[in-house]
Amino acid sequence: MREGFRYEPSVTGFTPAWLDIAFRERGVSRYGPGESNPRIAEYNNTTQLAGYDDKISWCSSFLNWCMKQSGIPGTGSALARSWLSWGNPLDAPRYGCVAVLTADDAVEWKGHVGFFIRSDAHNVYLFGGNQLGEVRELAYPLERVLAYRWP
Repeated sequence: MREGFRYEPSVTGFTPAWLDIAFRERGVSRYGPGESNPRIAEYNNTTQLAGYDDKISWCSSFLNWCMKQSGIPGTGSALARSWLSWGNPLDAPRYGCVAVLTADDAVEWKGHVGFFIRSDAHNVYLFGGNQLGEVRELAYPLERVLAYRWP
């Protein structure tokens, strides 16, 4: 875990392997114009975005990479909504589960995906890739949640 980074463990004290892997990637970020972060290109290599740089949406690539590192097959797709049919549906979120969200625009096929950390009355807090251009925790409105999934 990177220095200075703290996260809240689940109530059970169990952190899924894929989430532990994700936490170790905290701070990986998109490079500026004319450059590309090779680590993000590595995430993209787990999807049909193999060979693409860090300028493309890579939230799903990041989750696929984390799952692969933990020995669990992901979706193999760069589409966030591909996670809607992955694993098993959950009636309620579970620490570390995959949360699938709508995109912030109204395009039906677009979305966002990350690992569930916690929620409050208004937001869901996800840890994931391509969140403000980096691997980090970020809050999203609860009404954007489409599903929670578990392997």
